[in-house]
Amino acid sequence: MSGIVGSYFNTRGSGVVAKLGTDGQVFTSTGAGLSQGFEAAGGGAWNLIQTLTSDGSDANLSFTSGLDSTYDAYCFKLINIHPETDQSELNFNVSIDGGSNYNVAKTTSSFRAYNKEDDAARSLAYDSAMDLAQGTGVQLLAENVGNDNDNSASGFLYLFAPSSTTFVKHFITRVNATNKSADPHTFDTFIGGYANTTSAVDAIQFIFSSGEIQGGKIKMYGIS
Repeated sequence: MSGIVGSYFNTRGSGVVAKLGTDGQVFTSTGAGLSQGFEAAGGGAWNLIQTLTSDGSDANLSFTSGLDSTYDAYCFKLINIHPETDQSELNFNVSIDGGSNYNVAKTTSSFRAYNKEDDAARSLAYDSAMDLAQGTGVQLLAENVGNDNDNSASGFLYLFAPSSTTFVKHFITRVNATNKSADPHTFDTFIGGYANTTSAVDAIQFIFSSGEIQGGKIKMYGIS
């Protein structure tokens, strides 16, 4: 018969038997006529390194440790980042000196989708105003984030091989934000680019263009 027999999975008539996997793994084909296998879902493990939670009066949220050669990819999950100042921009920058300076040159490209609550206007377009061309200042993640009590920005940033001393440092971001104060709408911002340095990037900072971060958290994961 087919199905689970004891601690094994049997495919009827094939003579192929596979040992069951462990929690968090998925059932995967390894080829015709071969025993199937169990592998980690997503191809790797998400290792939580650090969580920064705003206490309501943070000038910025900065990761100055844990960003090293342990992993080839890091992900920063932004969860309900709430601004003090209405319609402010959420930005980030990186450092090669442990956070003493956030001024690495970056070249980026971006596009954005938005839709109003009343469905009166919508768009999907390249947005040159959010790009950098060897700019050393902050890179925008989301613009016009509202400071109403229920407004925030959430999304992610992936940073690849930050400790490489051979290649520039690629990153991709996607952040969705709400502004319900003056012109209620949602906007979804996509940005990709690179920090143009062959020095190791060892710190990253998230900051609003005006005012404090007054709520939310950022989780830093290493992906193995």
